[in-house]
Amino acid sequence: FTGEKYVLLDFWAGWCAPCRRENPHLVKLYDQYKDKGFDIFGVSLDRRRQEWLDAIEADGLKWPQVSDISGWENPVARMYGIQSIPANLLISPEGVIIAKNLRASELETKLAELLN
Repeated sequence: FTGEKYVLLDFWAGWCAPCRRENPHLVKLYDQYKDKGFDIFGVSLDRRRQEWLDAIEADGLKWPQVSDISGWENPVARMYGIQSIPANLLISPEGVIIAKNLRASELETKLAELLN
C-alpha cells in the first residue's frame, strides 16, 4: 500500500456498535477519495468468522479486510498497541503514521487537506 497512497489502517469488529456506526462515513470517504490517493485496510478483531463476513457485506465495505479471528490477540492490533475500537492510523505514502483515531469529520478534514 505504501509508496503512492495514504492508507487508513482501520481496526474494528462486527460486534462493535461504534465501529459499525463509523462504517457508513468510511464508505463515503473511500468512494470520494479512492481515486485521489486514499485507501483503507481493515483489520478485524472479531472472533466469529461469519459475524465478521456478515458485517462487511451489510456495511458495504469495499476495501481489503483481514482477520485471523483471534479477537484482541490479533498480532497487528497488539503491535500497534490497540486497546479499544474503533481505532485507526492514517499512514502517509512514505509509511509514516501521520494521525491516529480520526473520526468521520476529522478524517474528512484531513483527507481534504492532503488530497484536494
